[in-house]
Amino acid sequence: MRQSTDPAANARAITEAILDHWHRRAPEDRLAHLVRHASRGFRRSLELRLSEHGISFGQWSFLRILWREDGLSQRELSLRAGVMAPTTHTAIHRMEEQGLVELRRDKGKGRARAYLSARGRGLETRLVPLAEEANAVAVTGMSADDAEMLRRLLLQMVENLARDEIAALERGLRITSTRDFGAPID
Repeated sequence: MRQSTDPAANARAITEAILDHWHRRAPEDRLAHLVRHASRGFRRSLELRLSEHGISFGQWSFLRILWREDGLSQRELSLRAGVMAPTTHTAIHRMEEQGLVELRRDKGKGRARAYLSARGRGLETRLVPLAEEANAVAVTGMSADDAEMLRRLLLQMVENLARDEIAALERGLRITSTRDFGAPID
């Protein structure tokens, strides 16, 4: 696929390739592959909407968490967002520079906690409808019952895969760090 200088043309080409894959080339491809493409679509749909407000998808993830539970440590944010500590550190400091959060140190422990600023708190009423809009776009053409069934089925998949991960970790399996790729194998 040749890259164009027109972002819309590039997006169309990528979308057409994905749809061609699912409708013509490999309509029975793995469910994981289909979910990955759906996830990509959700993310990009929301990213386009958030970009008008100068908010990245990563920042959105942390804002959503802090709207529900303000005053979390960076470690707590990392766990809730499912990202590594360095990612959280970078994002939170950038959000502090943008006036979205304030970092305050715990007395005695010295651990910084992230608190929403008035600006960060105020974005909730502007940004949440954008996510709702992206969700509505995704279920266009589905009945309410089908959309609810899809939600229940995806939740079951999430639970099944989480249990599988716990069992694998209990057996001593670990996810290889990207830093370890290319290292000699014992």
